[in-house]
Amino acid sequence: MRSGAAVRACQKVCRCLLSGFGGRVDGGQPEPLLEGSCSFGVPVRSHAELPRGSEPTGAPESGEGSEELVDICQRRHFFSGSKGQLSRHSLLSGCHPGFGPLGIELRKNLAAEWWSSVVVFREQVFPVDALHHKSGPTLPGDSAFRLVSAETLREILQDKDLSKEQLIAFLENLLKTSGKLRENLLHGALEHYVNCLDLVNKRLPYGLAQIGVCFHPVSDTKQTSDGVKRIGEKTEASLVWFTSARTAGQWLDFWLRHRLLWWRKFAVSPSNFSSSDCQDEEGRKGNHLYYNFPWGKELIETLWNLGDRELLHMCPGNESQLHGRDGRKNVVPHVLSVNGNLDRGVLAYLYDSFQLTENSFTRKKNLHRKVLKLHPCLAPVKVALDVGRGPTVELRQVCQGLFNELLENGISVWPGYMETVQSSFEQLYSKYDEMSILFTVLITEATLENGLIHLRSRDTTMKEMMHISKVYLKEIFELLCAGYVCVNYTIITHLTKIPNIRRIV
Repeated sequence: MRSGAAVRACQKVCRCLLSGFGGRVDGGQPEPLLEGSCSFGVPVRSHAELPRGSEPTGAPESGEGSEELVDICQRRHFFSGSKGQLSRHSLLSGCHPGFGPLGIELRKNLAAEWWSSVVVFREQVFPVDALHHKSGPTLPGDSAFRLVSAETLREILQDKDLSKEQLIAFLENLLKTSGKLRENLLHGALEHYVNCLDLVNKRLPYGLAQIGVCFHPVSDTKQTSDGVKRIGEKTEASLVWFTSARTAGQWLDFWLRHRLLWWRKFAVSPSNFSSSDCQDEEGRKGNHLYYNFPWGKELIETLWNLGDRELLHMCPGNESQLHGRDGRKNVVPHVLSVNGNLDRGVLAYLYDSFQLTENSFTRKKNLHRKVLKLHPCLAPVKVALDVGRGPTVELRQVCQGLFNELLENGISVWPGYMETVQSSFEQLYSKYDEMSILFTVLITEATLENGLIHLRSRDTTMKEMMHISKVYLKEIFELLCAGYVCVNYTIITHLTKIPNIRRIV
C-alpha cells in the first residue's frame, strides 16, 4: 500500500504532466527569424479593419483521401450532419451542421494546448472576455451581421403609411441601434487595454488572450441565385500583443516562429504547415500560416502589425491614457494581432493524421486499415475499455472500476464494454483506430482467473498480454504527454480497489 506522501507526489506529477506538456516554445524574449524560414510571396489584399484572408481557394472539391476521411469523420462523430452537408466549402467556411462529440473533444484539446502555450506558461499575458455582439453605427464596408428583432422589422415593412424615404430612414435607424455580431476578437481585447495597463504597471510589452466564437457572412451561390448570404461560425484563438514601435518588428518575427513551431509540433507531417509574408494596401506587414490540404493551401492563422491606429481610433482626443512605458519613455504601443482559426486547425490535423495502411487482419490486398494518428495530446479519447468472452456482469464490473479510476486521474475513456452488439476483434480495433483511440484494454475471463489483460496500441497495432499488477499509471502519463506511444505500458493503477480483482492481485 502506498504512503499518503507518495500518493500526493504522484498526483502532483500527473497534474503537471497533464496540464499542458510542451507549453512554451523558446523563452519569453523576441528573437529574429532564422534565415531560410518558410516564406513565399502572396498577392496584396485589401482589408477593412483587421486584415483577413480567410476565403477558401478555388481548388477542386475532392483530393486524395478526402472522401474516405469525411466518411470516417461523419461515421465516428467528429462532425455532425450527413455527407452532403460536409462539403469542403462548408467545412472551411463554418457552415456545416457542427462538430460531433469527438470533434468537440478534439477542438477542446487543441484550444487547451493553445492556451497553455500562449497564456499559462508565459509571463505578461492575461485572459480577457468580451460580448459576442456590440452596438455601433454601420460603417462603409462593414459586413457584420446585425441582431434585429423579426417582429420590429415586420411592423416597419407592413406599415403602409410610410413613404419609401421614411421606410429607408426607419431601417437605417434600426441598423444603427441594433447590436452587431463580432467578426473577430481584436476589438474586444482593445477595449480591455487601458484597464489591464495597471496589471503591468504600464510596462510594455504585454498581451491579452481570448478564445471565442466569431461570425462572418458566407456567399452560397450554389444554392441561392440571388446572392443571399448565410452566417458562418468559427472558433478563434486570439492574442493581442502591445509593444513599442521600436520592438514591434522583432516581436512579430518571434510570434511567427513560435506559432509555426507550435502548429508543427503536433503534426505527423510538419512540412505541411508553412508561412508567407503579406502586406495590406495601407502598408501594414503581416504573415499568413497555411496548412497544405490535398486540394491546396488554406489559411489557418494570421499575424499582423497593426501599428497604433487601432488604439488611437478607440480613444480619440485622449492619447495620454493609452501611454505605456518603454524604458523611460511613454509611448502609444503598436498592436500585434495573432489570430488562429481553431476549427480549421481541427480540420488540418484530421487530414494530417489520416493514414491508409495494409490491414493485417485480412488477406485481401484491396482492403486497407484506416487510422487517425492524432497526436496523443490532441486525441479525443486516450483509452478504450472493452470485454471479451466471459461472464458479462463480472467483466463489466471490472471495466467500470477501471473506468472510474482512469477518469479520476484525468484520462479520457471510451466505455466500449457498454456496447450490446457483438463485434469481432477486427471490427473493434478498426473502429477504435478510426476514433484515434491510443490504447485498447481488453478484459476477458482470463482477467478474472489469473489477472491477465490484453493491451493493444493504435500506432504499432501490437497486442500484448500482461498481468495487471505490473502496470503503472505514472509511466503511461509520461508517454501520453510526451507524445510517445509504447505498448508495454497501460493506464491502470491501484487495482486492488477494483471489484473482482482484489482476490487475484
